[in-house]
Amino acid sequence: MKTNDFSSSSSPSDRRIGALLRHLTAGTDADRVSSVFASPTSGVAGGSVFAHLVQAPEDAILGVTIAYNKDPSPIKLNLGVGAYRTEEGKPLVLNVVRKAEQQLINDRFISLSLWVEFWSRIKEYLPIVGLVEFNKLSAKLILGADSPAIRENRVTTVECLSGTGSLRVGGEFLARHYHQKTIYIPQPTWGNHPKIFTLAGLSVKTYRYYDPSTRGLNFQGLLEDLGAAPQGSIVLLHACAHNPTGVDPTLEQWEQIRKLMRSKGLMPFFDSAYQGFASGSLDTDAKPIRMFVADGGELLVAQSYAKNMGLYGERVGALSIVCKAADVAGRVESQLKLVIRPMYSNPPIHGASIVAVILRDRNLFNEWTLELKAMADRIISMRKQLFEALRARGTPGDWTHIIKQIGMFTFTGLNPTQVSYMTKEYHIYMTSDGRISMAGLSSKTVPHLADAIHAVVTKAL
Repeated sequence: MKTNDFSSSSSPSDRRIGALLRHLTAGTDADRVSSVFASPTSGVAGGSVFAHLVQAPEDAILGVTIAYNKDPSPIKLNLGVGAYRTEEGKPLVLNVVRKAEQQLINDRFISLSLWVEFWSRIKEYLPIVGLVEFNKLSAKLILGADSPAIRENRVTTVECLSGTGSLRVGGEFLARHYHQKTIYIPQPTWGNHPKIFTLAGLSVKTYRYYDPSTRGLNFQGLLEDLGAAPQGSIVLLHACAHNPTGVDPTLEQWEQIRKLMRSKGLMPFFDSAYQGFASGSLDTDAKPIRMFVADGGELLVAQSYAKNMGLYGERVGALSIVCKAADVAGRVESQLKLVIRPMYSNPPIHGASIVAVILRDRNLFNEWTLELKAMADRIISMRKQLFEALRARGTPGDWTHIIKQIGMFTFTGLNPTQVSYMTKEYHIYMTSDGRISMAGLSSKTVPHLADAIHAVVTKAL
């Protein structure tokens, strides 16, 4: 079927329109297409001008929670959403976050910069780039306090709406100002990635990443695909705890990736959603990014504080762009403002203030690292318990990938039929690709999950 041709030389808005048209028409029959594009004034007289709209499907990930909430079963288990839960299955607000919020309430910011002190006491708009103190501290956290890029003022950082907003702002900036309009994302990747970058005005292609046969990294395929990518293409890289597979390259493999990308002038765009949450060490989880910064090249990094500080609903994140010169970084920031201003004008105050308080205060920072490691260690413990439970049941197959993978998620290898059976018969909810959130498990629920997995595997569904 012929589609509209919006070439790489078209404007970002043209490419977004073209991408949306392809999305709306792909895989649909004539009746559905006509229903999508029906006249807004068609139908009965006096009816809604929106009556022509079709019901949109639920988000593949968030829809799992909607289905879970409707289930009255007392044994139901939600392993779909990427949010940490305690051993009791409850959401967790970190103690250090509560302390920081109390400081905000009490206005005790003598040790902090005037930026935090001023905006914590009033509700005025932040600058377009957000809370300046937050931006500086976020750059140091991800790049390292001794980073040459920071020391040489080659980094510009803007506060964004968590990781999603950081990716979207970065994507739109690249669509406007970078000479290549194609971004390569791993296959598979977080379901929101292709949507974010398509709507930002970029053309999205994939590179091989996961090997279903080994449930590990397809490193050779990754190198071949990036090696075949056009010079200067953008490449999305998961900094750690790859979502959804939990499979990360080794440091030696990261070095090979870095050398290949720099030799072809490929632009790295890191998505760092789990710093400290994967290994339990903030520095360890940032090593791949810092390897790329150390060579003096340019790159983008999207940060989120949803997982590692439990600030899911605060929507706190940052976009950092490392440049080759300080004057370039300044011009980049000026253009980022032009992206942000018509998008959401300026970011919120509260969440960024919490992060700034924690990162600036040595005692609070140290307490945070302990709480962060405790969360990471509990997830690692859940992996071990699930693996042992499957081994104890004699479940057919090799399940060592559960303890080899890292981070919040495990790619179980279960197929959609098996997932559907587990939901129907065991009231266990997960995405249809078999991804489960290890953070949603507890010692009490591991046996229930192991029973369900054993059942579907032995039935050979």
